[in-house]
Formats: sequence, C-alpha cells, structure tokens
Amino acid sequence: MKKIYSLYKDHYRSNLNLAIPVVISQLGHTLVHLADSVIVGQFAGTIPLAAVSLVNSIFTVVMVIGIGISYGLTPLIAQENGRKNFRECGKLLSNSLLINTITSLLLFAIIYFGLLLSIDHLHQAPAVVKEAKPYLGLLGASIIPLMIFNTFKQFAEGLGFTKQSMIISIVGNVLNICLGIIFVKGMFGIEPMGVRGVGLSTLIDRVLMSLAMGFFILKSKYFKEYLKSFNIKRISQKRAGKILKIGGPVAMQYAFEVSAFSGAAILMGTIGVVEQAAHQIAINLAAMSYMMASGFSAAATIKTGTNLGKRDFSNMRLSANSSYHIVMLFMLITAFFFSIFRFYLPWIYTTDTAVISVAAQLLLLAAFFQLFDGAQVVGLGILRGLGDVNVPTLITFLAYWVVGLPVAFFLGLHTKFGANGIWFGLTLGLLVSAALLYIRYKRVMKRVTEEI
Repeated sequence: MKKIYSLYKDHYRSNLNLAIPVVISQLGHTLVHLADSVIVGQFAGTIPLAAVSLVNSIFTVVMVIGIGISYGLTPLIAQENGRKNFRECGKLLSNSLLINTITSLLLFAIIYFGLLLSIDHLHQAPAVVKEAKPYLGLLGASIIPLMIFNTFKQFAEGLGFTKQSMIISIVGNVLNICLGIIFVKGMFGIEPMGVRGVGLSTLIDRVLMSLAMGFFILKSKYFKEYLKSFNIKRISQKRAGKILKIGGPVAMQYAFEVSAFSGAAILMGTIGVVEQAAHQIAINLAAMSYMMASGFSAAATIKTGTNLGKRDFSNMRLSANSSYHIVMLFMLITAFFFSIFRFYLPWIYTTDTAVISVAAQLLLLAAFFQLFDGAQVVGLGILRGLGDVNVPTLITFLAYWVVGLPVAFFLGLHTKFGANGIWFGLTLGLLVSAALLYIRYKRVMKRVTEEI
C-alpha cells in the first residue's frame, strides 16, 4: 500500500484538486431534483411525490442527452489547451454554443409536443398523471437555459477552471430551495402551487445560472486569449462534427443508463404508488453519489485529454489509474452510508411509513451497486478523454438494455421479488458495464501508449 501511495500520491492530489469543484457542480444537477422531491414529499404528500418520481424519470433521460452532447466540448478543449492552441479553443466554444442551443430547442419540442401527450398512456395512476403534467412542462422549458449554462461550464472545466461553476451551482441550489418552498406552500401572498411550484423554481434557477456562467466566461480576464477567435457567426462544419462525434455517443451512453433507471420507475408505477414513491427516494439518493462520481469522471476526462494533447503517456496512465482508486474509495464510503442510515434517510422525504419501509430495502441494494456504478462512470470518463466513445456506447447499451432492464422486468413483475427484483436487474446491468468498460480501458490505454 505504501508503494502504491508513493507512486500515485501526486496524481491523487492533482486529481482531487481538479475534481472536487466539479463534483460539487455536478451534484447541483441532482440537488435540484432532490430539493423538488423533499419539498413536495414534506409539504404536498405521497401522490405528488409519486408524480415527481414519474416526471424526473422521464425528464432525466432528456436532460442527460443534452448534457452528454455538451460534454463533447470538454476533451477537445483539454487536448487543444495541452497543445497551447488557444485560438482553436475559442472556435470550438462558438460551435458548441450553437449546437447546444439548437439541441435544447429540439429537446424542449420533444417534451412539450411528445412526452406531455404520451404520459397519459404509461398506465400510471390518474391522480399521479394529473399532478405530473404541469411539472413536466416547466422542467421542459428549463432545458434551454440548462444547456447554455453547460456550454460555458464545459468550456471552463476543459481549461481547468472548475471552482466558478461550483459556486454558481451552490448559489443556484439555495435559491431553488427557497423559491420551491415559497411556491409549493404559498407564502408571502402567493397561492400554493403544489408540484407546479417546484417546476417554476427550477426554471427560474436555471435561467439565472446560465446568465451568471455566461457573464463569467465572456467577461473574465482568464479567457481573453481564448475568446479572441470566439464568433458565433463563424460556424465550421468540421469543428461541429468533431464535437458531435464525441458528444453524440456520450449522450447515448448517459441515455442508455438513465433510461434503464427511468424504465424501472415506470415499472414501479405498475406495481403501486408506494413503490414508485419509494423508488424516487432511493434513486434520488443513489443519483447523488452517481453525480459526484461523475465529477471524478469529468476530471479524469480533462486530465486524460490534457496529457494526451501533451503526449505525456506515462502521467496519463498514472492519472487514469488514480482516478479509479479515488472513485472506488469514495463509493465504498457512500455504500457504508446508505447501509447504516437506510432506515433514516427516507424520513428526509416523507413521513409515510409504508414508503419508508420499501425505500430502506432499495437503499440496501443501492449500497451494493455503488462500486459498480463508480467504476463504470470513471471508465467512461477516461475513455472519453482518449477519444474512445463508440465502443463504450455499445457496452452501455448491452449492459442496461440487453441485460439490466430485461432482468429487472422479469424479476420485478413475474417473481415474488417485486420492487427489489427491479433493482436486482439494475445492479446486474451496472456490474456488466463496469467490467466491460475496465477491459476496454486497459486495451485502449495499452494501444495508445504503444504508439510512442
């Protein structure tokens, strides 16, 4: 252990310094939905909480597609910055901003003209659907400012500036919680809005966050050298293609995993409202650890891409390995936390004892799959930094849609396991993904380093 620590300690320190602000910033995406769930669960009841579960399971798929496309910018910025090609960074930002704006408008159209109409046909409780519709419409509108925020965020992080988006995310989440409570309860003369209130608070929060992040990038002295070539009118088909060549597969990777968990939420709804509400609690908590792990993954992408641009293959390998070590230790801690406090954490969301009992069982399973979840997400990040995205996309599809979700469907709806059976299937999908991505990482790293 001493030899390992001595070999990797500089990389542990460097990766953590870069990753921790990204972790907190990434956590902001999940904290928005956690705040919505807690506020609704405490102040509105079990049926509104089930509605939040249904909407979040649908919206999260759309959201991660957008986030995945925006991630196409980060490794390219890191690589060009490693080569000291500052003008190319500004040109890439111009193309990414246009791509992400168009993508956000398309995703909004899918939600507003597609999902809002199809939600009636998912065999959910009518009372849940009635509560869900206005919330989904407001979240759909929030995807536009969210994508603009993410464009500037990924640009800054690709250059190693991670603290600013963290600060904006923290302030934004505090604002979201305050507004959510005011709107849901009906304070200061405002009529109680119920579930619709948390949707409105999220929309306002994301608009302000996008304005703050854009102002920081465009006005800060740190980026003047990079922004000399920034011009939204100069769009290059070649650069847009490079961004989409990475961002498209990354979006699919996220979509395959998250849609499997969203499919599980819909399966839960066919079992019962209590199970669906319990699933929302457990998946919300598990999503927090996942998003934090994805922060380590994003840092691994930046480090790998920068070292690849410098052709510093020795440090690239050591940095990548240290990212695995860090995320596995972190997920061990979260697994322990979920196990010990599984009967207490659901009280944050609800006082319904039936929901709490089911949620506690699911949190024990969430503790079990933490290591697999952390390993697979950091593997994706390292491979993204290496520019390897197509095979990992196939791996995520096989793991979640060929293995995980079918097993969840069978065990959950056709055996006595019920809600637990659905999560057994999800755990198996994560295990398959983690194993195959690690094998892929070792092969690609060996191939790249042998090209010296």
